[in-house]
Amino acid sequence: TVALGTRLLEIGNTRQLEIVAELLTADALQAPPGAAVRIEHWGGPVLDGRVRRVEPAAFTKVSALGVEEQRVNVLIDITSPPAQWAALGDGFRVGVRIVTLAVEHALQVPGSAVFPLPSGVAAADGAPADEPARPMAVFVAEAGRARLKPVQLGARNGASAWIRGGLRAGTEVIVYPPSSVQDGTRIAPRSV
Repeated sequence: TVALGTRLLEIGNTRQLEIVAELLTADALQAPPGAAVRIEHWGGPVLDGRVRRVEPAAFTKVSALGVEEQRVNVLIDITSPPAQWAALGDGFRVGVRIVTLAVEHALQVPGSAVFPLPSGVAAADGAPADEPARPMAVFVAEAGRARLKPVQLGARNGASAWIRGGLRAGTEVIVYPPSSVQDGTRIAPRSV
C-alpha cells in the first residue's frame, strides 16, 4: 500500500547537472558570474566550468570546529564535454577552484617560502617595513648561505604565491624556513 501523495519516482536529465558550492560570503564576492572554474576530486579528470549565479541570500552554517559562518550557494555549470563527466551523478561530491585572478607569465613560489618581512628591513620597493600593509620576504639560497630577499607579493592562494618583484625566475627559495635561519646562515640542500 502506498499513501496518497508519496513520491514514487524522480526523473532528471543527468546531462544538465549543475554544481552547488557553499562558499563563505567573503569568498563568494570573489566569484562573479562568468568566472572560470576547475572541477576536481570527483574521481575523474579535471573538468571546466563557469559560475552561473551567486544566490542572493546567505545562510548560517556551523563549521566542523563549531564556528558559525555565513555561507552562500554558488551555482556552477559544467562546460567540459558531457562525455568527460558521464560518470558524475546527482549528489556527488566534487572540489571546485574558482579562478579569481589570472596572470600570464607570473613568477610563482611555494606559499610556504613567503613570510612577513622583519621590522626595520627595507621592503622590495624601498618603502619602510613598518607600513600598515606589511611587506613580505623569502630566503634564497646563494653560495651555500641563506639570503633574505624582500619581495613584492601580488597574490597568493593555499599553495603558491605570485611574486611581482624582488626575485628572478629560477632562483632557489627556502620553504618552511625555521626561526633559526637568518640572513647569512649556512645552508645545505636536502632531498624531500
